[in-house]
Amino acid sequence: MSNLKMKEAALIYLDRSGGLQKFIDDCKSYNDSKQSYAVYRFNILINPSDITELDAELGNHILHQPLKAAQVFQSVCFTAVKTLSLIGQLQTETQINIVLKLTHLPQLRSYSLDLCEFPLDYASQRFYMMQGIVISMTTVTKYTQGARFLCSDEACPLSKGFQYIRVHVPGATESATVRNDFLCNLCSSSLQEDRKFRVLGDKQIVEIITAKALQAFKGYSNNQPFRFQSLTIFLRDESVGKMNIGSEYKIIGIPTCVKTSQTAVCIEANSIIFCDPKVPSGISNNFKDLLSLTSNSCWKFTAILANIFASQIVPPGTYNLLKLCLLMSLVQTCDRNKELKDCLDILIITSDTLLIDRLLNFSINLVPRGIRNPVSTEIFPTLTRNKYGTGAVSIQAGSALLAKGGICFIGDLASHKKDKLEQLQSVLESRSITVYIPGKKFGNDVNQHMTFPVQCSFWSFVDMDSSSRKNMQKTNTLIGQMDCSLIPANLLETFGLLINCNESSSFYPLLSTVQHTLKKAIDPEGQLYVASKNFTTEDFEKLLAFAKNLNVEFSLEAERMIHGYYLASRRIRTDSISGSKLSASALKYLVSLAEAHARLSLRNKVLKEDALIAALLFETSLTLKYGATVFCVAPSAVFPFELYNEEYLEQRDIYLTQCQQQLQQFIATYGPGTAIFTSDE
Repeated sequence: MSNLKMKEAALIYLDRSGGLQKFIDDCKSYNDSKQSYAVYRFNILINPSDITELDAELGNHILHQPLKAAQVFQSVCFTAVKTLSLIGQLQTETQINIVLKLTHLPQLRSYSLDLCEFPLDYASQRFYMMQGIVISMTTVTKYTQGARFLCSDEACPLSKGFQYIRVHVPGATESATVRNDFLCNLCSSSLQEDRKFRVLGDKQIVEIITAKALQAFKGYSNNQPFRFQSLTIFLRDESVGKMNIGSEYKIIGIPTCVKTSQTAVCIEANSIIFCDPKVPSGISNNFKDLLSLTSNSCWKFTAILANIFASQIVPPGTYNLLKLCLLMSLVQTCDRNKELKDCLDILIITSDTLLIDRLLNFSINLVPRGIRNPVSTEIFPTLTRNKYGTGAVSIQAGSALLAKGGICFIGDLASHKKDKLEQLQSVLESRSITVYIPGKKFGNDVNQHMTFPVQCSFWSFVDMDSSSRKNMQKTNTLIGQMDCSLIPANLLETFGLLINCNESSSFYPLLSTVQHTLKKAIDPEGQLYVASKNFTTEDFEKLLAFAKNLNVEFSLEAERMIHGYYLASRRIRTDSISGSKLSASALKYLVSLAEAHARLSLRNKVLKEDALIAALLFETSLTLKYGATVFCVAPSAVFPFELYNEEYLEQRDIYLTQCQQQLQQFIATYGPGTAIFTSDE
């Protein structure tokens, strides 16, 4: 009676939810094909809340005994097929393969599988929800959805028909579905597969890690031990191809135990859900007050941010230009599940690599996807053999794909070999990486190519005092040009910003840095400055999380200034021999810089003041690469004065206003017609 009641509830649910009509439509597709199948597969969408409210026992079966629940729906669907004559070729109930697709699970801890906890439950054969980031995936292979077997004794009544149907169930291996030692229940003769009725499906294997594990890739330790492991997810049929390397998902599935060279816990995926980012809660009161106090200027707020940023690593007032660029790059990261188009790649030339390394490492820890790439690991995807023996190739993410929507800090550029630098150059130009899979090496007849979008910004630095550099003969350079002979010219061009951090100049005083380092060595946890107490690391994390989620749009003045500067700069940096020195992505970088400054200023509109900062930063970078032009920008143009008090901020505003007038004059002189652009321009 209990089973009959659940069947009635299943039928009522299918009718109310629209599942019955979908089932009828699927049956019509099978019937119209006029082909006999060993197995007819149907997906049924299940809302556990609705079905539990309708019938608690059936809801309990779905959540805790999904295989038995599928049998209830199988019986209901078979009765519907026969009653309504939906599929003429169908003979037995076992030919119907029902897959229950859950929309969600109850928000209770008992339904959640935490990848950091031990041990993992894989014996209950029920649904769990888990969340993780994809770190590897295999190529797509085939598996047996279902097969028809016949008794080998022709005199046996079961040597015909569809009495012996084997269907894949969660956790089953290929040999559990198809092998040659099955026996007939009637005469005990061996069963033989009727191969022409074998039904194949697609299969893909991915590995995920919890987002908590990313702290192991940040190059920073808070001295708190933690444990994490990757978890293997089996995707089948319509789930194949729905997960991308580097993205975070919620997966509803059934844990199983798979024995390879060692026992491993795996998940048979049932449903895949994109993870929505957390909505930022806002900024701290201290930053709100600072924003209010600087509201009379479009430049003061970001100047103060750069001045006090990372006071745990360097004294306030040092490396302001670099810190501003780092903050602008950080606000161009993205937590949302959309393509990151506005990358800001930064290459730093310095003689103090230790301090710069610490500063960059501190900065990437302020965003969820800040990844430090150790020299011993790969930046881009690599290939390995799949450990589950499926004949598929496993593609390991690498640091760049793992940093999706964030920052990939690759350390000293000189620590990477020539082939890796060439690969980096290609990625910076195309924002994608193509993985070549040789067929012969991995047991396939056909070579394959897989292309992955690279959606992160790259940070790196070069030691200007390295021994190899000192031994090289310096080439003649133009006014303002930096000797970048250690860096391949083509690679240098692909970085959006080139920044020179030279401590010998007055803008990088050594004494304050030395004092800071000594004090930190004595008291590592001490807060040496008022800025460190008033604007904590957590405050900056909240600020960046809020700023990067702002939707910004360009004002007409800012758009004209950006395009005008680009056209004028392109014109004066073009010669008949080598063509234009501005890369094809120059305009994109300028737009990204202007947007970043507007976001960092917590504004929704990009103003001409933001466009000026973008032009000054970009022109400074161009000058380091190619030398100065008629639009001569001083290396310290963005920070012409040390920011001691309000008076110096006012002087900086006056200076930047003068720079804005010079930029407008430059555009008027060398970029005629910028108000109305030709199609080529």
